[in-house]
Amino acid sequence: MTETLIAPSLLAADFGNLQRDIEMVNESKADWFHIDIMDGVFVPNISYGMPVLKAISKHAKKTIDVHLMIVDPDRYIQEFADLGADILTVHYEACTHLHRSLQAIKAAGMKAGVALNPHTSVDLLQDVLQDIDLVLIMSVNPGFGGQSFIENTYHKIHRLKQLIAQKNANTIIEIDGGVTDENAMALAKAGADVLVAGSFVFKSDNQPETIKNLRKIANSGK
Repeated sequence: MTETLIAPSLLAADFGNLQRDIEMVNESKADWFHIDIMDGVFVPNISYGMPVLKAISKHAKKTIDVHLMIVDPDRYIQEFADLGADILTVHYEACTHLHRSLQAIKAAGMKAGVALNPHTSVDLLQDVLQDIDLVLIMSVNPGFGGQSFIENTYHKIHRLKQLIAQKNANTIIEIDGGVTDENAMALAKAGADVLVAGSFVFKSDNQPETIKNLRKIANSGK
């Protein structure tokens, strides 16, 4: 991937004006919609479920990148495909049979992603890397927005880039958590292909400008 993409996380959007915020992302320089689904079990929080995703996909005109922070994600793979997800990311820590989960996601017509919590080593993906379209490295602990960025993320990106090259895989790297204009360039230089930004975008005074600047900064060092 030549350019680093920006994926605003709708978890930080104004749920009372969700259609307005979706339209803003549609018209902005953002590349993807990032949708966090939380069940209150795998993570200590509940976000939104299928009806909200259905409403989002009705209005979204860009790639819908769904990140499942739920237990037993296999139960819902086809349902998320039917609701319009283009990319479905499951957590390594939530999948007993990860390879089977990846195959099921692809069979449903979506790209398959795997998310790693901060304590999980990227080396654990070596045997399935060629089956993964996207690895999402959590740069905060999953479950809540607005957390501080974990610096060890840079090491994980470098190591994952090495593994991707060794396996001759086409896997791209996504970073989720604590992304701002202060670390976007360094993350892109390290090898991040997609940056998820929630609070930084939606809590700003001029959201389209924030997205535009973040994308510019991320790609300025390339």
